[in-house]
Amino acid sequence: MGQILVGTCSWTDRALVGSGWYPPGRRDAEGRLRHYAERFGVVEVDASYYALPGERNSRLWAERTPDGFVFDVKAFSLLTGHPTREAVMPDGLRAEHRDPAVLDQVWARFATGIEPLREAGRLGSVLFQFPPWFRPGERAETFLRECAERTEGWPLAVEFRHPSWWEPGQAEATGALLARHGMAAVAVDMTQRLASSVPPVTPVTSPRLSVVRFHGRSTAWGTGSKEDRFRHVYGEDELAEWLPRVRRLAQRTEQVHVLFNNCCGDAAVSAAETMARLLDDAPQADDVPSEDDAPPMAARLPRARPAPGVPPTPGPRPTPARSSSSSSSRRAAG
Repeated sequence: MGQILVGTCSWTDRALVGSGWYPPGRRDAEGRLRHYAERFGVVEVDASYYALPGERNSRLWAERTPDGFVFDVKAFSLLTGHPTREAVMPDGLRAEHRDPAVLDQVWARFATGIEPLREAGRLGSVLFQFPPWFRPGERAETFLRECAERTEGWPLAVEFRHPSWWEPGQAEATGALLARHGMAAVAVDMTQRLASSVPPVTPVTSPRLSVVRFHGRSTAWGTGSKEDRFRHVYGEDELAEWLPRVRRLAQRTEQVHVLFNNCCGDAAVSAAETMARLLDDAPQADDVPSEDDAPPMAARLPRARPAPGVPPTPGPRPTPARSSSSSSSRRAAG
């Protein structure tokens, strides 16, 4: 059984900082990260999507977290074909993802920015979240191949935002494509009431890693404000639906990252704490459904092979500290 690390997508979200979850005396940059890392084993860095990460910050993050704690770093927007503001581009470069010269420089800056995490063994994965208009086809396959070539040796995770990638008739090819490049498929939890909803399949495409991201179940997905899109408080029954799936992933990979992106107030950290508790309390191997019980699309995917040069899995996670102070701060904020 592989490790299961639970955490949230960002520890610096403004709504979380303002929720009261961080106690007095631990509300500065260093205190927040240390407080978070005492409770969880993984966190997603979302700021790297909006601006290129810097070496200094990456070094500080590694210094301020315990052995075994890992960071999943979201790829910079230009590297996944998203619109990017000129103001965040380095050295006055144009925000043009089709320009090879621009891409070369941005890739180099991104790699340099996360290198301290790699050196410290704290890089859990680099997350490539592709936009809804990124659909299956020859151009997409070329793009993924080029990403794999530029990131050889990095642990990679890929989230598709267009549902066609995981629909019947395409899912097997999608899984094979990611496995060929050593990329871990990202499973998602989100509302299933929209045409744009990505199905909650759990394919395994890398022997090293699986990732599950919980986006909430708001029907305002893709529209409205950030708060509208991600506003959702997970109930225990909703989280319990995922327990056998997460356990099944852990049977087939070295590590599973379970990340909550319902970033309104303390909703994400609260859900993450609940999920960690449920996983601790859940039956172990005997009561976990076998692969024969997995969804058909996941079961049909080929066994993944390790990508060349992939670094070893980070050490064991610290035991989350579920202190009364964190619980009481959540109640006060609510």
